[in-house]
Amino acid sequence: MHEPLRRLVLLVSVVSIAGHPQCLDFRPPFENMELLEFCSQYSDFSCCTNSRDRELESKYLSLVNTLSMECREKLQEMLCQECSPYAIHIYDAERSGVVNNTFPGLCRSYCTDLVPSCRNIIPLITEDQIYINAMQSTDDFCSLVELTDREYCYPDLLTDPRLNGDIERETRNSAGCMCLREFANKLANPLIFRTVTDDERVFIGEQVGRVHIYFRNGSRLPDPFLDLQDLVLTSSSHGDERGFLGMALHPNFTSNQRLFVYYSIRGETREKIRISEFTVDYENPDKVNRTSERVLLEVGEPWWNHNGGEILFGVDGYLYAFIGDGGSGGDPLNNAQNKSTFLGKVIRIDVDNPDHYGSKEYGIPDDNPFINEVDALPEIYAYGVRNIWRCDVDDGHPDTGEGRGRIFCGDVGQSSWEEIDIIARGGNLGWRSREGFHCYDHRTCGQIGPEVLPIFAYPHSEGRSVTGGHVYRGCQNPNLQGMYIYGDFMDGRIWSLVENEGNWTNSEVLMCEEDTCLDSLGLTSSYQRNILSFGEDQDGEIYMLTTDYASTTAQQGKVFQLVDPRR
Repeated sequence: MHEPLRRLVLLVSVVSIAGHPQCLDFRPPFENMELLEFCSQYSDFSCCTNSRDRELESKYLSLVNTLSMECREKLQEMLCQECSPYAIHIYDAERSGVVNNTFPGLCRSYCTDLVPSCRNIIPLITEDQIYINAMQSTDDFCSLVELTDREYCYPDLLTDPRLNGDIERETRNSAGCMCLREFANKLANPLIFRTVTDDERVFIGEQVGRVHIYFRNGSRLPDPFLDLQDLVLTSSSHGDERGFLGMALHPNFTSNQRLFVYYSIRGETREKIRISEFTVDYENPDKVNRTSERVLLEVGEPWWNHNGGEILFGVDGYLYAFIGDGGSGGDPLNNAQNKSTFLGKVIRIDVDNPDHYGSKEYGIPDDNPFINEVDALPEIYAYGVRNIWRCDVDDGHPDTGEGRGRIFCGDVGQSSWEEIDIIARGGNLGWRSREGFHCYDHRTCGQIGPEVLPIFAYPHSEGRSVTGGHVYRGCQNPNLQGMYIYGDFMDGRIWSLVENEGNWTNSEVLMCEEDTCLDSLGLTSSYQRNILSFGEDQDGEIYMLTTDYASTTAQQGKVFQLVDPRR
């Protein structure tokens, strides 16, 4: 091992990837079969293969002879940023879908030390004249490499608490604080929590493709209800967005035993998402008949990310599916605004009346908004979607029914804003023209016709990846009645949205202090950082699905019920 590298390994800690890692090709970081030799600090999880690591080492050796020992170390650090699990952020590619920087983004204090002493390494790393012209001025160069999202600047991202899982959550004993009751544990990225009103079972689905049956007392059947692991495309990589992403039980599930699933597959030429119907085994009500699969729809995915994945039944009895924009960053193909593709859309189909005279395994509702529009897919119900992650159909006020049927969704943002939407028939949610309430593509912003604005959006200073939740309509926690409860995958924060005459007020839901929860029937105030999903039981009580390590290989996922200790 080279002497500079030995010192570097001692100085730089291995990057924890509790945040939202991505590589320059928009894939998740991966674990190599062999340790990296040159960029060894990124061996555990990396965006570089072993061959790319060797290429970077060769480049380093061809350049290093004329440099001082200090500058050799800096050169190696800069070259190895391509291998960082956060490479896409360090090179500012998440913002627009292309690598905007050919030099990694540096924190101001680090940069102001590097340029005066080692400015001669800059033309060794990039041939971009804009950087070379700026390198004579420390201030000009450091302003140039300053990231839009400063939290990802090197080297502070190595120790940033939001990226390394070290956030201390505030707790308090005050009106509105909550406790948690653990319901299930030892799950591999639990994403799905489904129940049926007249059924005591709880169905919990893992990203790898398993669905387990739990009972309301927390017990679990030994064998999975459904196991599609051999069909589902996912990986052990931290942050992989593919997998078993959605499941919906038919409104008449108790009598017809039909269920619908949404999962990733590997097609002949590219990856796809598949929506299928299954039926329960005739002889075993706790087991799905694997041979009963009826594929309803497959959609090709140009990139690995932004697969969407929600699937649910509306109060109208139709099946809604929420499909992401196809991936990369910034929707480079503008799929979300193109009504001739399923990508970036909410679709609505009739699974009870298939089109037996056509080529579809389902029917098209007569009132779908674009059914008569030339070049528009008739399945589309709404468009302008980026990457909706988790939705809820509001059951309505238990006495008045007010709000019944509204579909709330969290749509994950690009580089600045996370949003909560209510899906409207024929509505254009605005992506990629708009992110939250703000312009994203300034060429088209305000030029795409009427848009349905979010009911709320929060900046990345508050959280970085929204996880949609549920409108509380249960009985056990009356203080939550009518609140839309949702969270953030990266920051682990929980909020509530409350409507008052068409205006929405957002408040953080804080956990009570531990003593309060322990005194309340053995509850807890602690939960894992990554909020994967939410669910609700037969009584409308809300559950939260979490993990502290978002990989399918780690059976660290838990499910908690939200409980008000003052109920």
